[in-house]
Amino acid sequence: MPDAKEMYGLILKMRERRPLIHHITNWVTIYDCAQITRAAGALPVMAHAKEEVEEMASLASALVINIGTLTPELIESAILAQKKANEMGIPVVLDAVGAGATRLRTESAVRIMNSGISVLKGNYGEIATLAGSNAEVRGVESMGLEGEIEEIAEKLAVERNFVVAATGKEDIVTDGKRTAKVLNGHELMGAVVGTGCMATSVIGSFLAVSGDVFSGTVYALSAYGIAGEMAARNSKAPMEFKHRLMDSMALISEKDCERMRVIS
Repeated sequence: MPDAKEMYGLILKMRERRPLIHHITNWVTIYDCAQITRAAGALPVMAHAKEEVEEMASLASALVINIGTLTPELIESAILAQKKANEMGIPVVLDAVGAGATRLRTESAVRIMNSGISVLKGNYGEIATLAGSNAEVRGVESMGLEGEIEEIAEKLAVERNFVVAATGKEDIVTDGKRTAKVLNGHELMGAVVGTGCMATSVIGSFLAVSGDVFSGTVYALSAYGIAGEMAARNSKAPMEFKHRLMDSMALISEKDCERMRVIS
């Protein structure tokens, strides 16, 4: 670890198998999440109604839950889908968008965590909040925290027995025993609404074909960051970059994985 052949092998598996990724996600970025999932090689489905989420989860290879535009009804649907996903033994990824900003978001994230997840993904402030540390989250942006995020994430992963992906300038992924830093990405990713949500969809897509949650999450964030670097080469503005990001995700090659991955 890291291994370019293994990383690209997961991409090939997605392109060949086209696993179904069930999303209960953010209405602001729902199209972008669907498109990046498709670009990665998986198939997206956006199903939120409580009357169908269990049935849809039973057909999927991974479940992505994003609380960016949460409502009580959405959380109830997420819990139903999550229980079915756990019964089926498929990975569940929670993007705890805005945890720490309001009580509803924080309590909802904790409730989903308590119901069994494979990966908790969030920015530094969101992760610190859910770990019980002092942090400032304004809206959905991390404004600061007390302590070292790597130590906070590792402790949380051990206590909760899931993988933590703390995203920022450096993406930190840990299961409490293994920790990796992913340094791929480009500053333009911070200028586009939804790149964090899209990262979660890519994680779900990789986990659908990976036998190891930790390495699958690391490779997902590295590949997504590589796509961002590729997209930035000829982009002069955020929206141009966004469209190139989708194409770059679809075009990543084994040589790109070998030359461009930055994982420590």
